[in-house]
Amino acid sequence: MSRLGPIVTLAAGAVLAAGLGVASITAAPAAEQAVATADEATRSPETGEETAAAEPSPSETPTFEEPEPVVPEKADYAGRVKDNGGLIAISIRDGKAVGYFCDGKTEAWFKGNATSDRLTLKGSGKATVKAELGDGGAEGQVAVGGRKWSFVAGTAKKPSGLYRASAVVRGAQVRAGWIVVRNPSGGYTQVGAASQDGEPVDIPRLDGDDPTSPVSVNGATVTPEDVDGFIEEMS
Repeated sequence: MSRLGPIVTLAAGAVLAAGLGVASITAAPAAEQAVATADEATRSPETGEETAAAEPSPSETPTFEEPEPVVPEKADYAGRVKDNGGLIAISIRDGKAVGYFCDGKTEAWFKGNATSDRLTLKGSGKATVKAELGDGGAEGQVAVGGRKWSFVAGTAKKPSGLYRASAVVRGAQVRAGWIVVRNPSGGYTQVGAASQDGEPVDIPRLDGDDPTSPVSVNGATVTPEDVDGFIEEMS
């Protein structure tokens, strides 16, 4: 019976050795997998950076807003109408504009609005004035009575400019309008028209050096005003 001891012991040792071998074989792939996972974890941030670098963020499209039109505070223009012989005057105050055309036979008053670079004025019927503003002047077209003429009007400095008189005298409505333009060689050119109760009457000349001095229209004394005296009333 005593001889069985070593055999049992050897058998147990063999079984133990076999078990350790199996354990070693089983553990080896797990260790290799753990190493591979660690390597992937180490490389993954670099891969993320490469992806981010390969996909640039979209750029924003710049937007542009149109500037608000500048409203001129004060401007006065006067000049000759081409191929007509008449004069035209335009005055602007805080974006409001009035104009007057007269050739001694036909007259027309206009009103409207102006920006820093253009104006559009309307009168009775289909009378219009359209002009571009710039370089100290106004250039455009005036349309009256179905006809059109071009004009160039420079900056008007007093006493050049637009004048008007309106009064009720002895029950009669008297109206008159004038344009005064200084001549380059000296003196003044002026043109105007007057009416009494809607009927044309002779127009007196203004004093070129003092155009707001009282004058007589068909026997009625009236006092001309420069544009600052009536632009609010007209516009």
